[in-house]
Amino acid sequence: MVAVPADAASTPRTVLMSGSRLVSIRQSLHHHPSSALGAAYSRLKKDADAALKTGPWAVTDKSQKPPSGDRHDYYSQAPYWWPGPQGCPYVQRDGERNPDVDKISDHAERDAAWTAIRDLALAWFYTGNAKYAQRAELDARVWFLNRATRMNPNMTFAQTIPCDTSVRGTGIIEASETLPQLLDGLAVLDSGAPGWTSADRNGMRAWLTSFLGWLRNSPQGTDETAAKNNHGTYKDLLDSSIAFYIGQTSLAKSIVNGAKAGRIDTQIEADGRQPLELARTRSWHYSNFNATALCQLAATGERLGVDLWGYTNPKGGSIRKAVDFLIPAAEHGRSAWSTQEIDSFDQTLAKYPLHAAAEHKDSKAAAAVPKVPSPSGGDMWLLEPAC
Repeated sequence: MVAVPADAASTPRTVLMSGSRLVSIRQSLHHHPSSALGAAYSRLKKDADAALKTGPWAVTDKSQKPPSGDRHDYYSQAPYWWPGPQGCPYVQRDGERNPDVDKISDHAERDAAWTAIRDLALAWFYTGNAKYAQRAELDARVWFLNRATRMNPNMTFAQTIPCDTSVRGTGIIEASETLPQLLDGLAVLDSGAPGWTSADRNGMRAWLTSFLGWLRNSPQGTDETAAKNNHGTYKDLLDSSIAFYIGQTSLAKSIVNGAKAGRIDTQIEADGRQPLELARTRSWHYSNFNATALCQLAATGERLGVDLWGYTNPKGGSIRKAVDFLIPAAEHGRSAWSTQEIDSFDQTLAKYPLHAAAEHKDSKAAAAVPKVPSPSGGDMWLLEPAC
């Protein structure tokens, strides 16, 4: 049993998750939660309780200065680039992560902060305990709003390559794969969290508006939009989700509509293969990674009246086909996957795309969901229904 917070009566205007469904889930938790829903709730509360004791995190925590000299600029190193025989120039080794990237703390701290904000916001929404909202608010203010610690609204120096000063947009993916979920957390706070003020809401919208302007107009943003593979898909997701959250719905709708020809047409074959992801050394990982982005983009489309789930490209490919292609290996492991995967074979990567497809009348995905292992933290879909 959990208390339903009286001051959270309004339905959150979430991006990936359905706000009305979150309200229904909260009611189910209050009355007669299933064992699976109760287990997911316990896991969320455990994560939120841990987040109360860590952080807050700040982009200014790092000891290194980015090329700008301003520690407020986000800074990280490209993970798959290694020193060459003479040190410089660096050479790419696809799928092989250089441990030197961990020396710069922004990547890890951003991930921790943004995940904590979302988990804490949801914990407040489901429990009614103000301590979770207050900690989420503190984490958001420290990372985004406080003058002494705030991140500048750009990722100019994300995934830099030592010895290389060329313009690169690939580092934007460090925001693309996590910021949409953070926006859901902010939307939950916006629904009536105690202590989340109009100044906080306006400050976040101002930051996000500036960031979206940079994403749309900077050389790095333009470069990432032009990417044909998962980078381009996630860039569409990032831009459209921010645009939706800050009220630029026409732009958001245009981006999601554009993904039909720009992403689904070019990325998915009639049998569901994603050739650009299959060409990678971690083909299983990246096939799931891009499928997840497409599912999330489709979820954003649902808020905007754009149906990506029902779209089939001229070759016969679709998001549903891309997810279905993953089912044999999701159920049976590496033996059912014919292309290279140099990392461990994590069947759980397919769980959320399968959930999303199942909810859109994909009978094959629905049959596969209970057969596919859940992530180590448990299957959170019942509590956080967003691909």
